[in-house]
Amino acid sequence: MTRVTRRSSRNSASAARSEKTSPPGNRAAAGFSYVKRKKIEMFNKQSVSLEWAGRTLTIETGQVARQADGAVMVTYGDTKVLATACFAKSAKPGQDFFPLTVNYMEKYYASGRIPGGFFKREGRPTEKETLTSRLIDRPIRPLFVKGFKNEVQVVLTCMSYDLENDADILGMIGASAALVLSGAPFMGPIGAARVGYKDGEYIINPTIAELEESDLDLVMAGTADAVMMVESEAYELSEDVMLGAVMAGHEAIQPVIDAIIDLAEKAAKEPFEFEAEDNSAALSAIQKLVGKDLSTAYSMTEKLERQGAVGAARDKAKEALVGTEDAPGEMTGEAFKAAFKEAEASVVRGDILKTGKRIDGRSLDQVRPIEAIAGFLPRTHGSSLFTRGETQAICVTTLGTSDDEQFIDGLDGTSKSKFMLHYNFPPYSVGETGRMGGTNRRETGHGKLAWRALQAVLPDHAEFPYTIRLVSEITESNGSSSMATVCGCSLAMMDAGVPITRPVSGIAMGLIKEADGIAVLSDILGDEDHLGDMDFKVAGTEKGLTSLQMDIKIAGITKDIMKTALEQAKGGRMHILAEMAKALDTSRDALSENAPQMEIMKVPTDKIRDVIGSGGKVIRGIVEESGAKVNIDDDGTVQISALDRPAIEKAMKMIKEITAEAEIGEIYQGTVVGLKDFGIFVNFFGPKDGLVHVSQMANERIGHPKELVKEGDKVWVKLMGFDDRGKVRLSMKVVDQATGKEIEGADAGE
Repeated sequence: MTRVTRRSSRNSASAARSEKTSPPGNRAAAGFSYVKRKKIEMFNKQSVSLEWAGRTLTIETGQVARQADGAVMVTYGDTKVLATACFAKSAKPGQDFFPLTVNYMEKYYASGRIPGGFFKREGRPTEKETLTSRLIDRPIRPLFVKGFKNEVQVVLTCMSYDLENDADILGMIGASAALVLSGAPFMGPIGAARVGYKDGEYIINPTIAELEESDLDLVMAGTADAVMMVESEAYELSEDVMLGAVMAGHEAIQPVIDAIIDLAEKAAKEPFEFEAEDNSAALSAIQKLVGKDLSTAYSMTEKLERQGAVGAARDKAKEALVGTEDAPGEMTGEAFKAAFKEAEASVVRGDILKTGKRIDGRSLDQVRPIEAIAGFLPRTHGSSLFTRGETQAICVTTLGTSDDEQFIDGLDGTSKSKFMLHYNFPPYSVGETGRMGGTNRRETGHGKLAWRALQAVLPDHAEFPYTIRLVSEITESNGSSSMATVCGCSLAMMDAGVPITRPVSGIAMGLIKEADGIAVLSDILGDEDHLGDMDFKVAGTEKGLTSLQMDIKIAGITKDIMKTALEQAKGGRMHILAEMAKALDTSRDALSENAPQMEIMKVPTDKIRDVIGSGGKVIRGIVEESGAKVNIDDDGTVQISALDRPAIEKAMKMIKEITAEAEIGEIYQGTVVGLKDFGIFVNFFGPKDGLVHVSQMANERIGHPKELVKEGDKVWVKLMGFDDRGKVRLSMKVVDQATGKEIEGADAGE
């Protein structure tokens, strides 16, 4: 309470000073609380520092990237991120959306590495960079003044990485600080923090090592008063624990927000004069002309029918109010677009708050009809068709070996992933045409969200040594295809026989927040997402939550709203799990006949060389003779896979023969592989060869070994021991060559 009171007092004082020094229509009038500052002098370095979760956080400006509108260097431990913000001083003609671009980049020199590949330089964004760019974009986008359509670019560059403190949190803090300093109409600042959970305790900004032992990896961002964004993966934690983590993070970011305010009071540039266009007259005209048409349209439950009716209302209003080039109307096309969207939102939001009924007639907490089918595709290893209302996903599981693991190159080195989830969103899923190409940011983000939701229930790799790839093909979309992906992929893994601990379901929650009421919506439609205030995705098992993602379009939400949303989401998730169970409620007992069979065995590390052989000769021979695929790791783990069981068993037998130890005193049948004047070499135990000295070949004296045997002959030998150099000593004369039995009383002599 003390912190809130102190900050509120200081912001009030800043606002009062700003009223005296800032011209009308600038960001102070829009709610900003920073003092008007003179232009920053060259080399005028300013910084703020604080002790935060056991380490020093420093934010400094004025030394680097001085030509950017706002630039800060954020340091935490030995991780450093340069954050810059630039914005156009006017909007492009006809611009009808807010063109904000966030680019997060990791430079390999930050951790003393040289990039792989032919060119040896950073190339297209990695998945980590794409996901972090989205992570930073989400909490800052809603805080720009409504109506601002000038182009804004925020660039975050990780320039030093200490292998302990991830740069994503620093990127969010840096983006916030750079925007505040730039003078852009940004209603910040925000702070950000990572929260872990172990042994009943929350950990603020856990290190990379601490995260590996944590039951939670949650990233949150917010303003001083409310939460703006949450992204997390968890191991079946309760709603109360997850809510507590968000609140712990929100409390932890308060000193960071204070520090950014302190820096702004020293170094912020003059506020950019911007006044949003007043669309009230246009909105009133549209509501008067087609308000009833929009109400009728949004009472239609079928998506395409509803879209057609809304389009007809739009055309009617545009013809009357915008006109044509020859006969212009009373408003511009840009003003019409903005006002018509407001009219749509007003109808949808007002009707929901007044009636408690949704666009498709559902109550606030009602989930759309669900149909789940397991084993939808005949030749895949596992598949499902999951349909919820007008959202549908075909999900497929493919099982592979260690050869199929994904190599991930990053600042902390190259790692391998045994679990992949890929999400595809073709344009036909929403009845449109569009370019088909590489994966976009949205597809990457939705795939990672589903990956986070499912990774908590995967079997231990030692017990189920397969590489798992999941693919979600979105074939219809009208709200929360990412949560349909979670449900469908859970079923597809069970259909493939992957022994997951429990099924996972997911649901998307929405929010309508007005001065006269609040409504939390379960299983939102696409229109409820676009015209609402929140997209709150919750996934988990019957035991607890595995993932939580929240995006807000307004200036944050409170703890009470989040608590209500989580409680309502739990009921929805349990309902969806019950519907999924009608198709399949547990993993199948056996793998698909189309999936590879696999066995894991261990060999001593000093035998790895024997299994591989010179230049890989031995292991290639095993593969060719058995028909199985064999992979061996540095720790002696051998993975053997094939489509049929006999091939695996043959390969295992061959490897056991190679790695088994011959015992002194035992008798073996071997093959003569070499003849010398002094004796013969016999391959007697797997790849092992040993010498039978000419004196040990027979009880009578022989002149040359070729008098008794030839190369390729089968002979019985007894392992007598090893010489001083470790060479094997064998004897033939103590063994009956006809029966393979030791001759009683035989003396091998020397």
